[in-house]
Amino acid sequence: MELSDLEKIRFEKIQKMRSAGIEPYPTRSEVTQTIAEAIKAFEKAEAAGSGEVISTTIGGRLRASRLMGKLAFAHIEDGSGRIQLFLRVNELGEEAMLRFKDHFDLGDYIQTSGDVVRTRTGEISLQVRDFKMLAKAITPLPAAKDEMVDGVLVRHATLADPETRYRQRYADLAVNEEVRRVFRTRAAIVKAMRDFLDDHDFIEVETPILQPIYGGAAAKPFVTHHNQLKQDLYLRISFELYLKRLTVGGFDRVYEIGRDFRNEGVSFKHNPEFTQLEFYWAYADYLKVMELTEQMIAAVCDKVLGTRKVVFDGKEIDFNPPWQRVDLRQGLIDACGIDINQYPTAETLSSAMLAKGMKFKPDGARGKLIDHLLGEYLEPSFIQPTFLYDYPRDISPLAKNKPGDPATVERFEGFAGGMELCNAFTELNDPFEQEERFLEMGREYKADDEERHPMDEDYLRAMSYGMPPQGGFGMGIDRLCMLLTDRRTIREVLLFPHLRERDEE
Repeated sequence: MELSDLEKIRFEKIQKMRSAGIEPYPTRSEVTQTIAEAIKAFEKAEAAGSGEVISTTIGGRLRASRLMGKLAFAHIEDGSGRIQLFLRVNELGEEAMLRFKDHFDLGDYIQTSGDVVRTRTGEISLQVRDFKMLAKAITPLPAAKDEMVDGVLVRHATLADPETRYRQRYADLAVNEEVRRVFRTRAAIVKAMRDFLDDHDFIEVETPILQPIYGGAAAKPFVTHHNQLKQDLYLRISFELYLKRLTVGGFDRVYEIGRDFRNEGVSFKHNPEFTQLEFYWAYADYLKVMELTEQMIAAVCDKVLGTRKVVFDGKEIDFNPPWQRVDLRQGLIDACGIDINQYPTAETLSSAMLAKGMKFKPDGARGKLIDHLLGEYLEPSFIQPTFLYDYPRDISPLAKNKPGDPATVERFEGFAGGMELCNAFTELNDPFEQEERFLEMGREYKADDEERHPMDEDYLRAMSYGMPPQGGFGMGIDRLCMLLTDRRTIREVLLFPHLRERDEE
């Protein structure tokens, strides 16, 4: 690889080390404890007043250093924490001190052995008796921040440029503790959701990512090809139709947490691949799912944050149940003055929207027009957790009709922080009506319209064996993580977000 001037200097250090018989990338390390374990053992002995000497061998990345003649102070960091190193010529000898000065740079991985002590300033430190290189960093950690510590200039690595942070997440994580905290929180959120569903007798399953027919959502799929089978396949846009097949087979409560893929626009809340939770609950309806959703999010907040009140984009959001409930039809009447029930076709609804001076694509299906109204006039106003319920049949081909109202289905979407968080139905389980819904979509939407749901004969066959009544639910994990960590863009909660090629920007 092509090296910069700074990288060439570090490469020369590697050559000098090897010439001196020192391997900069040894096969073995002798690390016996994490930094946190060593500190905990010292604090326990200190509290007991036993005078026990805590000797340890720890490893980590060199994050800061300052040389003071016959003394050197440094900080190393592993996945559990950070500790100061205290190096003295009295314990190490002049040759070792010179080796530390000449061989080590910020970013290197170092192994150190010694006794854990508390310095005169009260900082827990490792008084080093021996050290060795574990991995030489060729590329310096991004940027640098100078800081005066006890009158001495100390240089710390830091990284703030968003473009570099997203493209080089490994460097971002290496130098930004706050970023590592976000992703630890994300992992805890996913675990808490699993624990909640497991405790409510749901079973976690896995369904195909490569599917011969995509479905379960309104989105354009990614297409690939299996050479041996000579078959086009789609990356899934939803787990829904496969999970509901499992309820036919006798799994009454199932869920999956995994990746979905949608070949659509990128925005602050959209990424081509994202993590989704879906569950299906036999003998429940959308009202029961509403209640379970409130309980689940509250439980996640309790377990991960210790509070149900979070700050997102400068606004406090309270996830305590019950959430606000808003009827979609009435919500649109209040927000923009249009009663969708008065406009049963795309043409009449389009005319009403034009009469109010609204900007939109006038050639869309009625369902897409309603979705536009929802996104423009309702979604941004839902800062506090809100369930918007009872949707038009036009945009809900898999949901069951509301009794006595064939134009409306039992569906809700959950919102918080001004964006959609989850989506749920009382699931349609009549195979004949489901077939007609698929046909309706085929008639109303153009063949290349990404909102058009394809016919799935195997899914209809599964339904014909008898599908229990059930409530279904889907939620984007990434957006929940945005809300609970106060991140304004989905890129902040994805380890490796998708980005345009540099020459396209």
